[in-house]
Formats: sequence, structure tokens, C-alpha cells
Amino acid sequence: WYGECGESEKVPGKKYNCNYTGPPKPLDSEDYQCPACFFNLMNLFCELTCSPHQSQFVNATKFNATALNTTNVVEVQYYIGQTFTNGEFICFLFGLEDGSGPCSCQDCTKACGPTPVPPALPPPWTILGIDAMTVIMWISYTAFLLIFIGVVLGAWFNASCCETLGERFENALRIVFSSWGSFCVQHPFLVILSSLMVIGASSGGLAYMRITTDPVELWSSPTSQAREEKNYFDSHFGPFFRTAQLIITTPLNDTFLYSPYFGGSDVPFGAILDKNILHQVLDLQLEIEGLVATYEGQNVTLKDLCLAPLAPYNDNCTILSVLNYFQNSHAVLDHMKGDEFYVYADFHSHFLYCVSAPASLNDTTLLHDPCLGTFGGPVFPWLALGGYDDSNFNNATALVITFPLNNYLNDTVRQGKTLAWEKEFIKFMKNFNNPNLTIAFSAERSIEDEIDRESNSDIRTIVISYVIMFVYISLALGHIQSFRRLLVDSKVSLGIAGILIVLSSVSSSLGIFSYAGIPLTLIVIEVIPFLVLAVGVDNIFIIVQTYQRDERMPQEEIHQQIGRILGDVAPSMFLSSFSETVAFFLGALSNMPAVRTFSMFAGLAVFIDFLLQISCFVSLLGLDARRQEGNRLDIICCVKLPEGQETKTDGFLFRFFKKVYAPFILKEWVRPIVVAVFVGMLSFSIAVVNKVEIGLDQKLSMPDDSYVLDYFKNMSKYLHTGAPVYFVVEEGLNYSSPEGQNVVCGGVGCNNDSLVHTSIAYTPSSWLDDYFDWVKPQSTCCRYYNTTGAFCNASGKFLPNVKFFITKCSNTITLIGNGRPEGEDFMRFLPMFLSDNPNVKCGKGGHAAYATAVDLYPNNTGVGATYFMTYHTILKDSPDFIDALKMARVLAKNISQSIDHKVFAYSVFYVFYEQYLTIAYDTALNLSVSLASIFVVTTVLLGFELWSAVIVSITIAMILVNMFGVMWLWDISLNAVSLVNLVMSCGISVEFCSHIVRAFSISVKKNRVERAEEALAHMGSSVFSGITLTKFGGILILALSKSQIFQVFYFRMYLAIVLLGATHGLIFLPVLLSYIGYGCFVSLFDIMNHLQTGTEHTLEPIDNSNGIPGLYNTWH
Repeated sequence: WYGECGESEKVPGKKYNCNYTGPPKPLDSEDYQCPACFFNLMNLFCELTCSPHQSQFVNATKFNATALNTTNVVEVQYYIGQTFTNGEFICFLFGLEDGSGPCSCQDCTKACGPTPVPPALPPPWTILGIDAMTVIMWISYTAFLLIFIGVVLGAWFNASCCETLGERFENALRIVFSSWGSFCVQHPFLVILSSLMVIGASSGGLAYMRITTDPVELWSSPTSQAREEKNYFDSHFGPFFRTAQLIITTPLNDTFLYSPYFGGSDVPFGAILDKNILHQVLDLQLEIEGLVATYEGQNVTLKDLCLAPLAPYNDNCTILSVLNYFQNSHAVLDHMKGDEFYVYADFHSHFLYCVSAPASLNDTTLLHDPCLGTFGGPVFPWLALGGYDDSNFNNATALVITFPLNNYLNDTVRQGKTLAWEKEFIKFMKNFNNPNLTIAFSAERSIEDEIDRESNSDIRTIVISYVIMFVYISLALGHIQSFRRLLVDSKVSLGIAGILIVLSSVSSSLGIFSYAGIPLTLIVIEVIPFLVLAVGVDNIFIIVQTYQRDERMPQEEIHQQIGRILGDVAPSMFLSSFSETVAFFLGALSNMPAVRTFSMFAGLAVFIDFLLQISCFVSLLGLDARRQEGNRLDIICCVKLPEGQETKTDGFLFRFFKKVYAPFILKEWVRPIVVAVFVGMLSFSIAVVNKVEIGLDQKLSMPDDSYVLDYFKNMSKYLHTGAPVYFVVEEGLNYSSPEGQNVVCGGVGCNNDSLVHTSIAYTPSSWLDDYFDWVKPQSTCCRYYNTTGAFCNASGKFLPNVKFFITKCSNTITLIGNGRPEGEDFMRFLPMFLSDNPNVKCGKGGHAAYATAVDLYPNNTGVGATYFMTYHTILKDSPDFIDALKMARVLAKNISQSIDHKVFAYSVFYVFYEQYLTIAYDTALNLSVSLASIFVVTTVLLGFELWSAVIVSITIAMILVNMFGVMWLWDISLNAVSLVNLVMSCGISVEFCSHIVRAFSISVKKNRVERAEEALAHMGSSVFSGITLTKFGGILILALSKSQIFQVFYFRMYLAIVLLGATHGLIFLPVLLSYIGYGCFVSLFDIMNHLQTGTEHTLEPIDNSNGIPGLYNTWH
């Protein structure tokens, strides 16, 4: 019999034993560790077998005779009294009289209390059963509409005229830029040559350019908690190993039953555990072990790189595979015991034994095969099998094979060999084909390789996108008066020059920071050209189209005209560019390396682009203007058309904005609808801003055709255990004292709130408890030679007359109450334990499991940092990883408080997911700082018009909030990539808003509506034809990208940035200005005329038919 079965009908609460005739089952390893359990077992066995008082409780009741005239006892009765029973139970519950204590949770699972139930998730915040944010925003939106309508109908207010400080500042800017523009047109070759020299010198830094692709450097700040903990772990225990992993399934759906010969229920086995399939998988595994890669002319094999914990005594590689139960041998897999009639034991019985006792050296079936892996360690079934239910490993539907590889972070040669072998492994697996096996695979380098491949494959898409934008810019800049002057009025050469200036600003920025040794990232390379092109093209269109619409004054030369035009538009360009530059540079204060690097490069590139546009581009515009006036063809400048009379007309887009669009948007009945719609959009976005998912789905970073996608899918579907997690105890804890031991260990006498009593997926492995078992008197593990003091392994053979010179460690040390060494005795044998290999006579040797877990002080004078390893539960998506990191830190904090010593949790993925713990705060901080800087710069550069700066800031803030609404609708998560795009959208939004606000401010029309209409007609058409149409065409091409990350974070977000920026800048902002625009700014042109002529002007109130009375804005 074995175990317990049904309830007794006669004795309530008692259970019958189960009938069992199968092979012997091993004693649970827990029973060896618990002194009370071990004592009870031995006491019961000895009393029944050889007690001198057997006659008092044993009675033979059935006999049979033998041929030798002896009588066999066939059946006995034995009696157990209440006193004996209570004694057994009390020993289990309260310990033994020798003070060794009762069973602990670490020793005996049944002694554990109930499994703690995780705290329930907080209920969703609701009002009347509806999402609270939705209700609040509906109420707020309704209140806004009521107040807004009331203000429109009857709210009037008065304001005083602004001071002249802003006017003087604006006038000074106009004079400076006018003079500079005139100089550039007069001396074009000097300016162009100087610009080329500066560009060349700056871009020369590209020779020192470094591109960072290391994910750790990209996403984790060197000063972050996870990065510091990673560095601590690496420096004390070595870097976390690399892995190559296979997840193997089969298309076969057959299942089969195994019927044990010695009785018992039939056991179903999944198709993946069919012996033929296992042989095929073993063939694959052996082929991988035999792979040979080449690195710098040297052959590299798995044995050169793999994790071999028992080296140099055993150089077999660690392979976490179910085939290691069969010693990675076809012969052992085929091993069976039976005859022509029955099979007594085969791979089925061996498998069932090994999944229950993976560290066993003898399966106790008739096979007597070991379960311990060839590398000297156990293969836990939850690491080698997948797709099973509960703990029924025989129902597994997937095999998991993991090859741990040593990680050489600071050894470029060894790291190069590892990368070469992984490359060969990936190549082999891509070409492997077996109709009976479906294999998903991945190596440590796979993700980085696929990201690189994705970047290279998307070059074509990106190039097409930029070509479309370049062609549009070159063609749209020209204002064709007639077909005859097509080649004269076109500005293809000027457009190409403008594009080259934009690209030069990017290369200059990259070069300058490369001189400083700051590495680039792929985000910088992919995003900054898009950003600078958006800003630069907008400014190019504004300069050129303002020139095209301008009439030259009498006696005015071309350099004076272009200088005057630059004086009109350059302050607006300076406003937008400087605002963006400051905003980006402040964004560099972010702790996130990717965001910080992008912000630095972007800020400098935007400012260089502005400087080149007001110098080099203005000189080129002057040359092109002279070419056009001389009737010379574009590009082919030496060809001249005959003179002809042409009538100058406005462009179609300008006429459309002036005659149709602007008057319609600013109609009395349209404006309230616009405000209501946009505030409604804002309310919706605020309601869902907290619902935007945080994180980055790993699958999005892979190309659509990547083999890694299958691996991610199978990993989520089949794996049952998450990543390893280490509870690291920093140096300083005194392990030699009972107090220091009790706060960490998990055995008898240890504190109930000790570290090892912590559990995530499994109880942490404890080097300290295994050391105590290794050195205790009952153990045969710890021995040494009297003469030399050297350690003698328990499996070592005795030589003649040598065994007398071997002493057990327990004979020479003083063990405290719970059988533990302390003081100097603790450190005396610990190095021996950490060097002892597990063997048949001693399975507690610590070399395999704990060689790197304990960082000893020099000369073995004490214990420094140590770790206790367990596993996370299965983690499938970003929220799981984020929650795992968050709760592990909470757990480590609680442990630290409990043991009064610093403990932290470390896992390999923490360094990547830590950013998400503060991503919401970082996003709010970055965007708030950027918005605040835009407000300050706008206030100054608009002539200290505080109210206009408020309007610009409000509009940009609305765009940013609406971006979150789009992210929620379009399933775009918040992470470092989307944060970079949000910071960029803050900068691009300035382009959509600042030009129109400044045009409104300097307008001399009589009321707000007319001023908004004029600003929208003149500047809105340039914004629309420049940044909007240019980016729209290029963005649509990104939808064709094979890269999911491009489709989600670039196509979707870029499209949202342009559409939201255009609608807010060209629809909402003019309407907002028509209601609350600043009304006391006086035309600088009129001020200049006043200063020149000395005529007297007076202020009159504005017409209040379409606005709010009480303000003065027109000189007469």
C-alpha cells in the first residue's frame, strides 16, 4: 500500500491506505530535512521491527508452514496507543526533546500555513455604475457649454492697453532680421561658403559616430535603481547567463495510455512524449550540441560557451531538457526491463519517477537509471515541459529545451565567439525541417538581430516616404503664373536646396554630439529627420510664399525687399524654432536615455536649421529671385526666356483660404460649433487618458515575418514558469551568528518571517539550509584529511590505511541547538561545501547550485553578498512583467524591514521594465516642462504678450491631451517610443500655432474676427501647404511598412500628430482667437511709419459688432 485514499466508514476522519503494487517510491526529500519527521519514521520502524516490548503491542494472527518445518508469520496485528500517537504528533508539531524543534515550512509543506491570498485588485472607480472619469468629464463638458454659451451671449469685459515694451522688442527683432536678410542677399556667396564650412566642420564629427543598440543603454538610466542593482549583481555574482531556447510541439494529435505492470491507474501521455518523437527531438538536440561556428578563423562549439556548473570535474553542458532524464542517450531512452510477455519498466515509468524526483540518482524502478542531468544538476519538469495542467506533466503538449550560455560582458573575444555560435544556431534552426515537429526558437541575440533586420528592411519604405516629401516640396514651392513661364516660376532647385539645408542641420547636430562622444540611437536616426523636415519645410514655405505674395515698393531693391520680408516672418520663425529648441533641451533632463538623447539631438538640429534658413536659404532665395526676374529657367540657369508681360496672381490655396475657408470657419454660427466639438474631444481624451496601456508588447518590435513572433506566441501559450528572480542579500549580514542565520534560513528554528519563507512561484533555493544539512552529524558529506586539512569528497574511494586519517567535520565543530555551526566553525567548512560536487553518497554538495550564489571575502574570512533564487510565475505581457517587478520590490522591501538588512530583488528583465513604473510621471513631467518653456519663450518673443502665450499653450496642451485619446482609441501604449513622439508632437504643434497667433497679433484689422480671418488666410495657407501636406504624403507611405512598430508608433502617431496639429491650428485656434485673442497690439508697420513721419495718431476703440468691446488696437 501507499498513500491515503477514501474516508473510513467506521472511523470518522480516518482514511484508508491505497492499494499499490508498483515500484518503490522515494521518500520525500522534505522528510530528511525535518528532524521530527525523520525521528517519527525511524521510531515507528524500529518499534515495529525490533522493539524488546513487541509482545505488548504486536500479535501474530496468521501463519503458514514451510518445507523446512518452520512457520511464516503471514499477518500481524499491532496496537498503537493514544500516548504513542500524541507523542508522534507532538514531535511533528512542537519538536523533539533534544531541542531540535518542530518541522518548518521549508522542511515539510504540510507544516506551512495556508497559502497567502494575493490582495484583490481595487474595484474600478465608478459613479452610478459608470466609469467615474467618463461621468466627471460629461458633467464638466456640459458645464463648460453652459458657461461658454452664457459668455457668448452676454459676458463683456474691459481691459487696458498693453505697454509698449513688447512693441519695442518686436521692432528691434524686425530691424535686426531685415538688416541680416539684406546682407545675405547682397553677399550670397560669402554666406553660402561660410555656411558650407560650418556644416562641413560640424558634420565631420560623423567620423566618430557610435550607434547604441544595447537595450540596456537605450532604456535604462545608469543611475536608475534597476541599473545599479544589475551592476551590483554582475560585480558580485557575474552577469546573468545568455540562453538559446526551443519550444517544440507536434502536429500529431495522438495520445496513448501507459498501464503500469505493478498495478495502478492507467496514465495518459501526450503525443509529444511518444518515444519516437522523443528520439527525433534527441537527434535535434544532439545536432545542436555538435554545431560548429567560426570566429576569427577559430572553431567554436557549444562546449566552449555553455554553462557547466561542475567544471572542471564535469564539463558537460547544462541542457534543461526532458531528454536529460535519459542522460541525452538513445540507449537509455530505449532501456527497458521485461520479457516476451510483459514490460516491467521502460521510459514511461522512468519519466513518471523523474518528474516527481528530478534530483534522484536512482529511479528505484527495475531500470535503476538516474534522473539527475549529465551536467550534475536536476532538470525541473516545469522548466522542461509545457502545456500541461496542474502538475500532470504526462499531459504535456510541448517540450522546452534551454541551452544556458556564459555571458562575457567585458571580454569582447569570448562574447564574439558566443555571438558567432548563436548566429550558427539561428541559421541551423531556420533550415531545420521535420514534419513531426513544430519548433519555435530564439537565441539571446535574436531580438537585436530582428530589430536590425527590421530597420534595414524599412529603409526602402522610409526612402520612398522622404522622396515623396522632397518631390512635393520642390514642386509646391513654385507659383506658376502661366504655362509659358513654367520652368521660370518653378523652384525645384530652391526646394532641393532647402531640403539639403534641413539634412545638413541634422548631420551637423549628429556630428557635434559625436565629437562630444555621445552615442546615437535608432530613434534619433529615424525620428529627427522627420521632425526637422517638418519644422524646416514650414519655415521654407512661409519665407517663399510671403515673398511670392509681396509687392516690391517703389525704389526698393531686391535685397531690401527680401530683407523686409525676412523682418516680417523671421520673428515668427524665431519664436517657433527657439520655443522648440528650449522645449527639447529641457526634455533632455529626462532620466530615460532614449528620450534624453533624442531631446538633445533634436533641440540642436532645430536651432541649426533655423540659423541656416535665415542665412544660407535667404541667400539662395535672393539668387533664385534674380534668376526669376531675369527670365532664366530653373535648374538650367543659362537658358533665358524672351521678355513678356505677365500678370501676377495669388496662388489657388491662398485664394481658397482667403475667399472660402477663413470666412466660413469664422461665421457666427460656425464658431460655437467648433468650440463645442473641440472641447468635447478634449473632454473625451481626459476621460480616457488614464486608460492608455503602459508598456511595450515585445511582438510589436518584430517584423511581421519574424521567427521570434512564433517564439513569443508559444512562450505565452505553453510555458508555466517565468524568469528566475534572485533575492540578493547585500554584504554585512553576520551568517556566523544564530541571529543572522535565523533571519535568512528556512529550516528548523528559523524565524517564521525569514527570507526563505518567502515564496513567489516556488520557495527560494537556500544555500544556507543545504549547508546545514551537508555539515550535520548524520551526513556523510563533510570530511577532510587529518594530515593536510584538504576536503575529501564523499564519493572518494578509501585507500589502504587512509580512511583512518579522514575525519568527519561534525567531530571537530561545535553545533548549536539546531545542529548548526557558528562562529569560526561556520566559515571553516563553507568553502568546502561550495566546492563539493553532488554525488551518489552526498547529494547536498553546493558546487553546482551555489558556486556563484555566495560571494566570499578574500581569504575566506567571511560571507559577503549572497542570493536566494526562485522563479516568477508565468509572465505573458507587459502588464504582467510590470506587476512582477513592482510586487518583487514590495516583497524585497518587506524582507529588508523584517531582517533589518538591505535585500533587493533582481531579475534579468527588471532593467527594461523599470521605466514603466515611472513612465506616467516622466511623461507628465517632460510634457509639462516643454509646455512651460514654450509659454515663457512665446511670451518673450511675442513682445511680452502674456495672453497670446496662454492661448498658444492652451492649444498645444489640447493637442497633447487629444494625442492620449487617439492612443487609447488606436491601441498605442505609453512607453519610451511613444513618449519621444509626444515630446516631438509638442515641438511640431508650435509650428501649427505660433505663426498664426503672431500673424493675428500684428494684424491691423478692426476686430478680432477680421484679424483671425486675415491671419488664417495668410499664414494658415502656408502652414497647410508646408508642414501639413508635406508630412501627410510621407506618413501615408509608412502604413506600408512591414514593421509593426513603424505601423503603430510612427504611422499612427505621426498621422495623429499632423491631423490634430492641423485641425487645432487651422480650425480651433482661429476661432479661439476670434473670441479671446489679445486685442491691444498695435501694428509695428504703423509704428515705424509713425516714427518716420512724425504724424500724430490717436487710439480709437475697436468695432464691437463681432467681438468684445473696450479694447483699442488701431492707430488713426
